[in-house]
Amino acid sequence: MVTNDSEEMISSQNKQSAISDGELTVTGRLVDASNATLYAHVIHEDKKIICIYKPIAGERPLWDFDQGCLAHREFAAYCVSNYLSLDLVPFTVLRDGPYGQGMVQEWIDIDESIDLSEYFPQDHPDLRRMALFDAIVNNTDRKIGHILPTVSHGLFGCDHGVTFHKDDKLRTVLWQWSGKELTDTEIDLLEKCKQGINGELGDILSPLLTEDEIQAIVNRVDRLLESRMFPEPSPHWPAVPWPAF
Repeated sequence: MVTNDSEEMISSQNKQSAISDGELTVTGRLVDASNATLYAHVIHEDKKIICIYKPIAGERPLWDFDQGCLAHREFAAYCVSNYLSLDLVPFTVLRDGPYGQGMVQEWIDIDESIDLSEYFPQDHPDLRRMALFDAIVNNTDRKIGHILPTVSHGLFGCDHGVTFHKDDKLRTVLWQWSGKELTDTEIDLLEKCKQGINGELGDILSPLLTEDEIQAIVNRVDRLLESRMFPEPSPHWPAVPWPAF
């Protein structure tokens, strides 16, 4: 009998291996998503591992993201989070599935007792890390509903398909540190990111993003290092995504 409970008993390595290579079964669709976002699972030792599958074939073209595909950007966001040890993006892979190549991401069960409308404006260290991450990847769509606090007091974010544009397009609900000074730890993280873009991380991102988009990461990081402050909203484009939730 296949069960979907006790996922925590599956080691992280085995879970990631199953998501990467296991047979993907689609069981539903998230109807509120603008692109094809499918509810799916893989099986590991008679247990279901729930995941989200976004096939490239189901993406709707966006006029301002006309290079590459959203699935590659989702995976690139995971790669940056993973390289910087931020652990903000759920385990994500690019792989084949029932509807072709796409992004597959581990499903995150959120803490239902948390009111996101009260949680997102807080001065919380995990939210602050997310705000800095979004500044690095140029996230244009950090909605309240894309913030996923867990019962184990961790924090993840989802829906990173519209990131890494070469032009500054930061749109987020996390502006509570706008203009605040970066800590030494945050400066070190930005230095690590810059060094990585010129080395291992750059090699990882090169099949996923354009050269201009990768150079834009360096440019954004350089500006943050020069100012030593969190970015402030620009007067030239909407600072908060719509709808905000």
